Amino acid sequence: MKIDDAIKVVEPFLTKKRFEHTIRVKDTAVLLAERYNVSQSKAELSAIFHDYCKYRSLEEMKRIIKESSLPKDLLQYHHELWHGPVASILIEREYGIRNRDIQQAIYYHTTGRANMSNLDMVLFLADYMEPGRDFPGVTQVREMAEKDLVRACWMASKNTITFLMHKNSRIYPDTFYAYNDLTLRINGGNGINGD
Repeated sequence: MKIDDAIKVVEPFLTKKRFEHTIRVKDTAVLLAERYNVSQSKAELSAIFHDYCKYRSLEEMKRIIKESSLPKDLLQYHHELWHGPVASILIEREYGIRNRDIQQAIYYHTTGRANMSNLDMVLFLADYMEPGRDFPGVTQVREMAEKDLVRACWMASKNTITFLMHKNSRIYPDTFYAYNDLTLRINGGNGINGD
């Protein structure tokens, strides 16, 4: 699917503010893809569709999770986690986008996962640090993203877990798996502290 066509497809499903966020994520993903030798077309397309299902009804997303091969434990966690996995299925059903790399990046863009690919990390990071984001720690993640993709994702993952813990929120297991895996990666696989 051409990028212009993808943008036209996605825009009606998003609020104006969320659409503007999506375009910033797309632009950030392209910059990161260039920097880290990741397919720009895959980064762009995954960024455009990453929030495609953000405003689908909870009933529809719940039904898709129940009827598909998606993990049923998603239903035990906050519905904010549902839109990525659901979108990874609907882009195939509705638009024939069957690229596993793109679908996987969209699926895990909120939680991360162990063994993230570079494309996974590009989308995860672009969504976290696009220029419209403003919260404690994002500037440091942006600075790190200029020199180390893995370490920047580790910082974003750590910040997310800390934020959720301070809110007394439940944390989806993939988020911990992402953090643990990234910690191993930045320490050469030896599992020692990552700071």
